Amino acid sequence: MDSTILVIIAAIVGLAVGFLIAKSMEKGKASKTIANAKKEADTILKGAKVEGENIKKDKIFQAKEKFLELKAEHEKVIIHKDKKIGEAEKRTRDKESQVSSELAKSKKLNAELDGKIKDVTYKEEFYEKKQAELDKLHKNQVQQLEVISGLSADDAKAELLESLKETAKTDAMSFIQATLEDAKLTAQQEAKKIVINTIQRIGTEEAVENCVSVFNIESDDVKGRIIGREGRNIRALESATGVEIIVDDTPEAIILSCFDSVRREVARLSLHKLVTDGRIHPARIEEVVKKTEKQIEQEIVEIGKRTVIDLGIHGLHPELIKAVGRMKYRSSYGQNLLQHSREVAKLCGVMAAELGLNPKLAKRAGLLHDIGKVPNTEAEVETPHAILGMQWAEKFGEKPDVCNAIGAHHDEIEMKTLIAPIVQVCDAISGARPGARRQVLDSYIQRLKDLEEIAFGFGGVQKAYAIQAGRELRVIVESEKVSDEKAAELSFEISQKIQTDMTYPGQVKVTVIRETRAVNVAK
Repeated sequence: MDSTILVIIAAIVGLAVGFLIAKSMEKGKASKTIANAKKEADTILKGAKVEGENIKKDKIFQAKEKFLELKAEHEKVIIHKDKKIGEAEKRTRDKESQVSSELAKSKKLNAELDGKIKDVTYKEEFYEKKQAELDKLHKNQVQQLEVISGLSADDAKAELLESLKETAKTDAMSFIQATLEDAKLTAQQEAKKIVINTIQRIGTEEAVENCVSVFNIESDDVKGRIIGREGRNIRALESATGVEIIVDDTPEAIILSCFDSVRREVARLSLHKLVTDGRIHPARIEEVVKKTEKQIEQEIVEIGKRTVIDLGIHGLHPELIKAVGRMKYRSSYGQNLLQHSREVAKLCGVMAAELGLNPKLAKRAGLLHDIGKVPNTEAEVETPHAILGMQWAEKFGEKPDVCNAIGAHHDEIEMKTLIAPIVQVCDAISGARPGARRQVLDSYIQRLKDLEEIAFGFGGVQKAYAIQAGRELRVIVESEKVSDEKAAELSFEISQKIQTDMTYPGQVKVTVIRETRAVNVAK
């Protein structure tokens, strides 16, 4: 037991000695490692110091280079500014020298002006003296003339005025005419410019509607079939269409007579279908006429739609579109109503655009201004077409400006918008242009005669001709009795006489022609 304990103690002591020996060896290694680490650290510090010095030197060198560059750029800027300052100083010196020279010139001019003023003053005094001498001499001459002629100065003046009276009258008439023309040109220049430009920009077609239509046939044998046995076919056709059918000796033609152009068109198309089909009897006639009437109604709607599309008008009520289509089969003084309304719409659009107004609204009012001329019932016929058209427009939701323009285009109501006078003017332009409307023949011929008679009422007139549908009067005068000055006076007097004594649309141009001929015969 004791030996075992001793062995254990000896072992423990051996372990402790070994541990101490190992500890001392580790301590020696650690000291050696620390010494090596210090040595490496010193080496690294030295290297870092060397590298830092090198970097410092490089940065200092770069800073010096940047400084030199900035210094060079600064010197360039300073040199450039110095150059500009030098140029500005040069310009200033040049201006100073120029101002000095101009001041010298102005002083010289002032001196010359003073000299001229003195010269003018001297001449003025000299002329005043001469004028006084002339007045004295004039008085002496007047007194001598009064003694020689036996007339006083007032009597001589009266005779002189009497002798110059005709010349003064001619000059006065010419002056009045020129003054009136200048005033008209000045007052109406812009209005005429707008109207003329509008008319020139709108191309118009001349169309004349009659009360009869001619239906052409291939041969006269068809006439017998149209008349029928004992005239039953033609009576049935006239009864169904309300059109008078005239079958006479006119070769290969049948005349359809009716004031209602829609009925004439129905009769014409029905005849065309019957003749083409070959079956002509009363029952067939009634059937064809009914189908044709429906076809015409559809065509009226299509015409109205095409018209509003062509004019660029949108949102029109279907009843108003139908009324526009019916205008194709109506005429006003021989002018097709639809063609007239299209012309007025285009004119209104152009004129409104020229005046800075709404062209679409003006075009709409121009197209609808005469829809009252196609009434639906007999009761509506008694109402003036402008008022009826305005009522329709109000009924179908048109704007107040359009309704007022329709109702006021013949002055039945007061104009409340700027579009109303435009529609009225364009309506007059479309109706008054040459060839637009037919006039009653008797009144037309009478107006031409009245124009010529007015011309023959003046002295020296040899011939007078009213031409261009009464819009121009050509007057030929005798050259022995009328001079060139008198011809101008005569033209003015005739135009004033026509203006005061006659009523006419548009204007009448008066042209006086004076011709001198010298004829000799060589034998």
